[in-house]
Amino acid sequence: MEEDLLVQRLIDDGLIAPPAPLVAMLSGGRDSVCMLDLAVRVRGGEAVRALHVNYGLRDAAGEDERCCAELCERLGVELEVERPRRPEGPGNLQSWARDARYAAAAQLAEADGATIVTGHTADDQVETILYRLASSPSRRALLGMRARDGRLARPLLGTTREETTEYCRRHGLPWCDDASNQEPAFARNRVRHGLIPELARIHPAAAENVLRTAALLRDEAEVLDSLVEAELGRSAGRRRTISQERFAELHPALRRLVLQRLADAAAGRPVPGAARFAEQVAGLRRTGRSMLDLGGGVRAVAERGVLRAERP
Repeated sequence: MEEDLLVQRLIDDGLIAPPAPLVAMLSGGRDSVCMLDLAVRVRGGEAVRALHVNYGLRDAAGEDERCCAELCERLGVELEVERPRRPEGPGNLQSWARDARYAAAAQLAEADGATIVTGHTADDQVETILYRLASSPSRRALLGMRARDGRLARPLLGTTREETTEYCRRHGLPWCDDASNQEPAFARNRVRHGLIPELARIHPAAAENVLRTAALLRDEAEVLDSLVEAELGRSAGRRRTISQERFAELHPALRRLVLQRLADAAAGRPVPGAARFAEQVAGLRRTGRSMLDLGGGVRAVAERGVLRAERP
């Protein structure tokens, strides 16, 4: 049966394998409900803890929390509820909400070395790639989300939203539909309800082709990453550096990747757009000390013929 295939898929990929306990991010939507039920089937309720974040921004927020509590009681899973307060002033609402829920999940997971699991599906992957492609001029945009990203696991990236919906229906699992997912004010919703259907009209396998392309690029990215590591592996000590002479000799594409890696390592997170300064960094003088801002609170520093990135 289909549900058995999903269970076996989670067992085979090993993303939620023992011994680490699990923190399942539970919005109440069909994908996260399916993920929670699968996690319980694979690992047992005692190894799983659910996290629901109630932002209090919608009239139905209380109902969503109640549905999550009832589901967790039914599955025998402990539920943690966070109710963050939105900061005063302007800002990106979706970015704040995302940061708040991942911070809450990280805090829970840190306490007992747990793996954080989300309900991101293949449909979410397509939406993410298309959105990033339009909004972020970088190679990273085309790679999509990783199935494993540090402590974070996305076991359903090979599963469609149609499959998670059918799974929930077959098992009688209730879910809550977030009305804000229909609002055209949010760019991701316009990608989901506008762009992707249009691409399907151009070619019925458009979404599958996006996923196949991303998978190929991720394979090729492993080769590129090994080349970057080979260059930075020459670094002495823990700080990532490269000689200015060697940096200037690199192929322009590899030069961009090396600079991006230096910036990301210095910041401890991705620094969007740092690679675009590669040619300027290659031109920094090789005597004395010179610097160039790479954005994201990171700068390139050339000193005594050695290039590094740092946060001021």
